[in-house]
Amino acid sequence: MTISDRTDGRFSYEGLDRTIHERARLSVLTSLVAHPKGLPFPDLKRLCGLTDGNLSRHLAVLSEADLVSLEKGSAHNRPQTVCRLTATGRQRFIGYLGVLEQVVRDAAEAADRSAESGLRSLDPATKTV
Repeated sequence: MTISDRTDGRFSYEGLDRTIHERARLSVLTSLVAHPKGLPFPDLKRLCGLTDGNLSRHLAVLSEADLVSLEKGSAHNRPQTVCRLTATGRQRFIGYLGVLEQVVRDAAEAADRSAESGLRSLDPATKTV
């Protein structure tokens, strides 16, 4: 067995969902998973540090993917949109986090192996690498 036989595709991380992986959408989903009852649009905007238009666009993508639901209503005689994570969204997000944890474990292991290899390659007698 060659190295390529053991490593082909090892670090491809198919579970890193592109819909979720984008920074702003990851921020939205993380905020919503922490607030199971949902968040009003202005609160979500503040938590994620996004503009109205930017948040709207990302919510549209997440809604199309059935990761979030948007419920329009009113509060204090003003229109209000409440954003919630759907059951599908929660499931996909938790799965995504599992893949992300594997990425971190793999990177840490590779860094440890690299550091150990670097330490072994130093020859104290000649002070060369």
